[in-house]
Formats: sequence, C-alpha cells, structure tokens
Amino acid sequence: MDINQGLSQIEANRRFLISGPNEITSRDKKSAFYHFAKKFFNPLIITLIFVAIISLALGEQINAWIIIAIAILSVVLSFIQEYNASRAAEKLRSMVKITARVYRDGQPVELPIREIVPGDKIELTAGKMVPADVKITKSNDLYINQSALTGESFPVKKSVQESSVNSSSSYENPNLAFMGSSVASGFGEAIVLKTGAATEFGKLSKETAQVVNETAFQKGINRFTWLMIRFTFLLVFFIFVVNAIFKGNIIEALLFSLAIAIGLTPEMLPMIVTINLAKGAIDMARKKVIIKELASIQNFGAMDVLCADKTGTLTINDIVLVKHCDANGKENDEILRLAFLNSYYQSGLENLLDNAILNYRTFDLTAIKKIDELPFDFNRRIMSVIIEENGFLKLISKGAPEEIFKRSKNYLLDGKILSLDEEMKKRLEKIYEQFSQEGFRVLAIASRKIGSQEDYTDDDEKELTFAGFVAFLDPPKPTAANAIRQMNSLGIKFKILSGDNEFVCRKICSELKIPIDGVLGGEEIDRLSDFDLERKIEKTNIFSRLNPLQKEKIIKALKRKGHTVGYLGDGVNDAPSLKAADLGISVDNATDIAKETAQIILLEKNLEVLADCVAEGRKTFANIIKYIKMGSSSNFGNMISMAGASLFLPFLPMLPPQ
Repeated sequence: MDINQGLSQIEANRRFLISGPNEITSRDKKSAFYHFAKKFFNPLIITLIFVAIISLALGEQINAWIIIAIAILSVVLSFIQEYNASRAAEKLRSMVKITARVYRDGQPVELPIREIVPGDKIELTAGKMVPADVKITKSNDLYINQSALTGESFPVKKSVQESSVNSSSSYENPNLAFMGSSVASGFGEAIVLKTGAATEFGKLSKETAQVVNETAFQKGINRFTWLMIRFTFLLVFFIFVVNAIFKGNIIEALLFSLAIAIGLTPEMLPMIVTINLAKGAIDMARKKVIIKELASIQNFGAMDVLCADKTGTLTINDIVLVKHCDANGKENDEILRLAFLNSYYQSGLENLLDNAILNYRTFDLTAIKKIDELPFDFNRRIMSVIIEENGFLKLISKGAPEEIFKRSKNYLLDGKILSLDEEMKKRLEKIYEQFSQEGFRVLAIASRKIGSQEDYTDDDEKELTFAGFVAFLDPPKPTAANAIRQMNSLGIKFKILSGDNEFVCRKICSELKIPIDGVLGGEEIDRLSDFDLERKIEKTNIFSRLNPLQKEKIIKALKRKGHTVGYLGDGVNDAPSLKAADLGISVDNATDIAKETAQIILLEKNLEVLADCVAEGRKTFANIIKYIKMGSSSNFGNMISMAGASLFLPFLPMLPPQ
C-alpha cells in the first residue's frame, strides 16, 4: 500500500468489516429494553409501585395488582410513544451529514465520517472535525482545538515531528490529533490510527457519562415533579393521621391515604412532555428545520435575545468581486493578479471571498511555483502564500486592511514602490472607510520579496509593500428584514455579532431597516470588565470586528443577565458561540464544526422560518403547561374533596384502584 495514494476501495471495505462504523455509541443508542426499564425509575411510577407494595403487605392483593397493572400500562404507553418519537427524531438528525475528505484509490473523495477506517489517508482543513485518532503526515501551520478533550481554551499547533519531551499524555504529542477535536486553522494530511470506540474519545465516553446541560424547562419540570411528590407525601401523611385518629381503623386509614397518593400522581406527565416535543420536532421538519435535541424546542419558545453573525445569515452568501484598485482608488489588474495568486495557492479555510476572486478572472500560472503558505487565523486576520516566479521568491498577503496597514512599510503605485508615510496611510484608511460605508467587504493586498528559508512563519509578514484593495458585494437576504420584524413582534431582541467593521455593519442595518441602539467594537470589549460589559450589552445591538472568543464572551454576558440567548451562525469562528448559547442554530451548508455544535439546523436559507419555530416552541410549552394545570387542579380538587368526605362518611369513599 502506497501511503500517499490512500487505501483502495476494496481494502477499505475489508477493514470496515473488521473495525465497524466509525462512530461512538451515544446515550440514545441504548437498547429498547434499557429505555423500557428506565421508565420504571420515574419518581411518579415509583410512587405507584410503592403504594402497590404497601397494599400487598396489608393483604389487599386485588388492589395491589390493579395498581401494578396501571403502572405497567402507563410505562408501556409512554415507552411506545417516546420510542416512536425518538426514532422519528433520529431520522431527522441523520439528515445532517458530517463528512471528511479521504483518499481512496489515489483520489480525494468526500465520505461520511462513519465510513472512515484505520489506514485511511485524510485531509485536515479549517472548520473540519478530526474524524478519528490520526497521525499527522503533513502540516502547514495546523492548529487543532482539543478543548472537548483537554479543556484547553486555545488551539494547539500540530506538526509531523514527534515530541522530544516524554509526556504522560498523548494529547501533548504534536504529531497526533484525536476524534472529538476540530481544525482551528491551517492545513494537514494524516493517517487514521483508530476509529470509533477504540479512539481516545471513545474510551472517554465509556468511562464517564456524558453530561447534558438541562434546559430551563427541563429544570422546571423536574422541580415540579419533586414538589408534587413532597406535597403528596405530606398530604397523605396528614390524611392518614387524621383518619386514624377519628376513625380508629389504621388499615382503612392507610388504604385511603394510598388512594389519595395515587389520585394526586400525574403519572402521564413524562409521556405528555415527550409527545409534545416530538410533535413539535416533526412539525418543524415539515418547514425544513432539523431539531437535533428535542429539549431545545423549549428554548426556542423561551428565547428573548437572538444574536447572529452577519455573513451568510443576514446576507445571501453569494459574494461577487466588484472592485480591484490601487492606492489611488483606480482599477489595476496587478492587484487582481496578486489576489488571484494568493487565493489559488492557499489550501486552508475554504471561503466565499476566495471563490469570488477565482471566479472573476484566471491568470497564467505556468511560470509560478508554490513554496509555502501561512494560513489564516482569527487573531492576525491575514493569510499569505510564498511563491517562486522567474527565479525570485515572493510573499503575497491578503487580509483585513487595518492589519495589512500595520505590517506595510511601502506602497505600490503606477509600478513604483514608494514609502508609506502617515499621510498616505490616512488616505488609504479613507478609501477603505468609504468602501465600507457603501456596503462593500474589503480586503487589502500586499507583497514583498523574501529569501529562501527552511520554515516561514507569520513573523515574515512584515515590511510589506501595500498593493491595493479588492472589494466584494454580499447583499442581504430578501427574507432577512421581515424575519427580524417578526422576531421583534414576538418580543425577541436582535443583535448582530460580526467580524466585519462598524461601517459595513451599519450599512447592512440600514438596508434591513434595523434601528441602531449602539455599536461596540472588539478592541473596546477586551478593555471592559465583565460588569461594564453586562451593563453595555443591554443598550447595544451592533458588535463589530469580533473574534470568536469575543463573540462567546458576549453570549455568556447576556446569559448572566438572565436572558435566554439564541445564536445563528455557520462558520468555524461561530462554533464557540453556538456552544455557549442556550440555543445554537446553524444551516445545512455550514462548516462541520458549526453543524456538530448547533442544536437546530435550517435546511433552507429562509430566515422567516425562525419566527415559525419560536411560535411552535411556545405552542409546545403552552400545551404542556395546560396538561400540568388541568391535571393538577382536577387531581387536587377531587382528592381534597374525598379527603374531606372521609371525615363524615362511615365508610371509605375511595380505594387505591379507583
């Protein structure tokens, strides 16, 4: 087997039969018998069984078996309904596909992660999940986020070299990456070592139960259940004592008390909750919305703040290049050529801006050879490639204009390289600001000659020669303005959390007719204390120039203020916010890490469906509350009437089976 060609399909099929699917058996994959047996551990069912045991002990066998039959019937009905609902939800979840780029028979193909086998050669690119435990065979500024495994907040650099330091943890080995982690930036190739349950993540899943954060509604249902149980036992004890004293017959008093306990028990509550949630999920599926976690429907109904990334969520994500100009704002084909070379030779994070450049025009590449690249990351906000052209090495950088300005020493104009002084820098900033105010997304292009060296780093992105700007248009979605109005009418505040600058954010708000309450930039957020941030976010609805950690910080601050927060995003930089929010919402064409983190997936780019989902969530919540109010009021009314009547009647007004 040639390691560079990957496995043949025949060999991959053979290994699949040996290793099995590359997936971790989740808590939802337990047997039907396990789920059936688990129903008997419901506090309300336990109450019925306890009453039946007492009845047996008192010799009331008929009564006891009737109670047991009621408990079993309740469990069977609940199990059938919930099992069918869970199967339907599983079918919906299976519609969300996570894939990896795998080499089979020497050709790269996109395959579902579950089909990967040991020995496969795979590619690792920004935004992708690491699909198995792998050994790195090629890397280019490859950074892996291992927080799910190690708790480390910052990505770890990976390379082909093994660690020279002995470590007890394999996670610290720079040439190994593990299932459960994701690619933060850079590019790499790797060979799969272990899959499925044999991975470190698989072992961890076996050793520790996965902790699931309960929604506010689930916590409320649990509190209500235990409140009912505590109140029932207190009331039953009181009725038993009163009847025993006044009637003098302890056995009859106990039987009547047990009857009251059964009458007060809302044994159908778990089934009612699950059925309503499943029905809500199926109704949303008809509107092309996939609910990955049933409990998240309640958060849809409870949500009072929706935060959204701008690009691809509020805009149509069909970006076109419209300008390529020099330092004087004049169109220049050399700027376009440099941008094309940068986009063509970069192999990291796939994005729409690069696609727009490549689709605009092509250039002759016969005399050009790629040497290396410095992938994009959200701290530098720049990516560079090193090429060889006509015997000379050149570094070409593309990125956020303010970052390119910081690293530029000269500028190119009419074929001449001139010194970039403060006056010229202000002129460039003015051009950039004007483009942004017109609604364009702007990137700056710069280059420099560079010598041959063994390794290139982002320290080489200095003393650049500024070449010009490329500007893109990404118009808002036709449904965005109406969707935001609908959200506001439902009492939901809308906030934009964007990596773009303030002017671009203001322009999109103007087009969508969103009133601007306040604007806060990423640099200012870093200077604020948690207290000051919590005070300011209430009066701010536009957050600009944010990196992923700043977005997450805003989400957590809103939650501390008591809000139920939803986040709508589709990029690798949105993953921390999707995880931090009460409700993570993404789209079907999002990056793998975004789809994996989100609880809700929109299959169509129609934002108006969000308002329908909120209404569905509130309807589901209302139906459950109706049952709780109706069941509790009728049960309590009937049982208290019976308790009062027992004091005056010479016989028991009710037995446990009744």
